[in-house]
Amino acid sequence: MLTNADIKKIIDANKEVFATKVDILNVKDELVRDFSNLQSSVDGYAKKSDTYFQELLVFAHRVDRIEKWIQTIADKVGVKLEF
Repeated sequence: MLTNADIKKIIDANKEVFATKVDILNVKDELVRDFSNLQSSVDGYAKKSDTYFQELLVFAHRVDRIEKWIQTIADKVGVKLEF
């Protein structure tokens, strides 16, 4: 039969093997912090990509408008343009 002293020796010898409640809470806090950092990174990337796609739409509209002007000028000058 194990005595309290024997149990204490086993616990002291294997202290790093047993996770305490504090250890679990520290890991949980670290995971929450890491997830928060990851979420912030994803939000930042989403904002940048949204801005990029909006700029791309504006650029495409501008190119379409310039192509229309070129086509109108070509028609007036008598040059046939093929796209």
